[in-house]
Amino acid sequence: MAGSILRRFVKPAATRPVELGHDVEADLRVLLEEGKKKLPRFNATLVERAFRFCVDAHINDVRATGEPYYTHPLNVALIVIQEIPLDDVSVMAALLHDVVEDTSYSLADIEAEFGAEVANIVDGATKISGVFASREITEAENYRKLLLSLVSDVRVILVKFADRLHNMRTIEGLSPERQQRMARETMELYAPFAHRFGLGNIKWELEDLAFKVLNKEAYDDIKLQLNSTREDREHFIESFSAPITDRLNAEGLKFEINGRPKHLYSIYKKMVTQGKTLDELYDLFAVRIILDSNDDNSCFLAYGIVSAIYRPVPERFKNYISMPKKNGYRSLHTTVIAPGGKRVEVQIRTRAMHDFAERGVAAHFRYKAQKGATASWIDDKDLEEWASWVRDIFENAGEDAAQQIHESFKLNLYQDEIYVFTPNGDLRILPKGATPIDFAFDIHSQVGARCIGAKVNGRIVPLDHKLETGDQVEILTSRNQRPNKDWIRIAETHKARTHIRRILNEDRRQTVQAGKELWEKRAKKLDITLNDDELERIVTQLKFDSRTDFFFAIGSDALTSEAAGTMVLEKLQPFSQAPEPRAELLDFSTFSKTARDNSGGIYLVGEDSPRGQIQFSYARCCNPVPGDEVVGIVTIGNGIKVHRSSCHNISDIQEKLKPRMVALQWSPTLRGEFLAAVKITGDDRPGMLNDITSAVMSIQNTNIRGVNIDAFDRLFEGILTVYVTDTNHLHRIFDKLYRIKGVQSVERFEA
Repeated sequence: MAGSILRRFVKPAATRPVELGHDVEADLRVLLEEGKKKLPRFNATLVERAFRFCVDAHINDVRATGEPYYTHPLNVALIVIQEIPLDDVSVMAALLHDVVEDTSYSLADIEAEFGAEVANIVDGATKISGVFASREITEAENYRKLLLSLVSDVRVILVKFADRLHNMRTIEGLSPERQQRMARETMELYAPFAHRFGLGNIKWELEDLAFKVLNKEAYDDIKLQLNSTREDREHFIESFSAPITDRLNAEGLKFEINGRPKHLYSIYKKMVTQGKTLDELYDLFAVRIILDSNDDNSCFLAYGIVSAIYRPVPERFKNYISMPKKNGYRSLHTTVIAPGGKRVEVQIRTRAMHDFAERGVAAHFRYKAQKGATASWIDDKDLEEWASWVRDIFENAGEDAAQQIHESFKLNLYQDEIYVFTPNGDLRILPKGATPIDFAFDIHSQVGARCIGAKVNGRIVPLDHKLETGDQVEILTSRNQRPNKDWIRIAETHKARTHIRRILNEDRRQTVQAGKELWEKRAKKLDITLNDDELERIVTQLKFDSRTDFFFAIGSDALTSEAAGTMVLEKLQPFSQAPEPRAELLDFSTFSKTARDNSGGIYLVGEDSPRGQIQFSYARCCNPVPGDEVVGIVTIGNGIKVHRSSCHNISDIQEKLKPRMVALQWSPTLRGEFLAAVKITGDDRPGMLNDITSAVMSIQNTNIRGVNIDAFDRLFEGILTVYVTDTNHLHRIFDKLYRIKGVQSVERFEA
């Protein structure tokens, strides 16, 4: 039988709810009739027992609307039957989902009466109620319960969706305050969560119902305008669809074609984002072609027919068949120009694709259940990946676990998707706004941790570059690279942020441990005995937030253990006995008495210089290396800070620093690697970053610490940080870089 146009303007939202008259026996008949008609597996006897148990358990309860309470779980069960068609177990769980929480019956009573399978779903639905709280979530345990419930039985969350949908349909019975709270909760979490599960119809209806509460004036205005032009739109859809129907029939295809309006909230969002009125929006409706075929190629045939009749808009073509969304959605989308210049979106899919588009994970479960499989999603790749995402959220959260989990949970629910490729052509699905750092961590955590740069479509891009669908991304790595705090701001995905935090936390933990060990050695030498509470009190007086920050300062060389010991002793003694020395009075004779034998090659110039080595650290602003002319600045507690003589930080305030400046020289026997920063500019061309890194590593197998390159107007500018032995080593790198085609300048970089 050939396809035909459906002669009415169809809104593919939820099935119209069955009217219930609060006659228990009549309501039961409706439930059983719907179940037998819609579900392939339906034990009417068990469902009737669950219904009567529900009525008895809630016999004294009344809803806020004034209706008998049993009508709520009954409607939830009908939603499960009509809009998320699952099985009789789901129907029984829907009927009983509030029994344990709101009545005197226990979970054991449910299990004894209806079995473990029903009881587990009821238990899961009860446990995860707190997950969707609109207030600040303070316990990560709720998310653990969610994951465990989902992995064991996906029907738990589907029953919760049905529960919320009926609550939103009857929201008028609540106070205005409760309506606002429930609508916000629905818009922020339930609707995007339903989208994540591929439940398109439920997601759209939840958004419209929440929109009606949150902005009733806009809702009513859009609805009124749509209703006033309904006949015109229906006529337009019929005339638009007629030639498509004729051509599809000529090809012998079996199909259904209908027009559907955009949902009110999606229209409102488009009006706001585009700054247009309703009359100015072209694509207020879409035509959907549903093919009764198991062959994906039939969709492309139908697309060719539509494109031959109407001129397509190339940039609006989306192939979700070859590249499905993460929630399993598959379809072809195209926008064409209809007579009169109107744009019409056309969606083309098979009947199976349509079922998945409307019911998502519920359709997946239904097909599995028909084959006798379990309700778990563990054997499904896409759904298990989603479960792994939830698992990863709470397993890798840091000290502020609850806040991180809540933020990550909402972030991942809202993210749209882009499709990018590896150099080998492998597809990676990332959220919109993802950067090369996200791509690198999606490949592997070690690739992400060692990422120093990226090439997108053969061109150098900075790490904060926003990727787009179709990009081919190549990640460049260095074994010396480590993430920094800026990466958390750059990263878009929870996976990348989690791994970055983990690495930073581990680095901090090691630094704190090293600082603690240095402090304990110093405290022992100074005969300082303090318990944890006493030390905590003293370091707080020293303006540290905690002992951990105190140890971190020592471990990171921001504070020497000697200076730390002196500061703690001063707090233990009367202030008058230990005055803090003024910086301008700290001359070399004072400093030399506290010098340490750890410099490894810096010596003071002059006849009165000590013959031993001295305590020092290299300034990060100019990164001096052997061969540079250097000068030292005497500091309190940190020994001498070594700068290049040409450092702008020295020259800018040289007169003020003169009392604390000392001349230095490098030891002729000094060996080791020193960090140097190089600024390089040139033409942005394919392969440039690879040429630069190859050139640097070809000189004495130089290690690259990091690369930060930005490109604009066909030019690039970047900073390389490398390890060198001396200035001769550095100059050889300069010479090699200058020989690269397109390089315009190479110079030392000062922060």
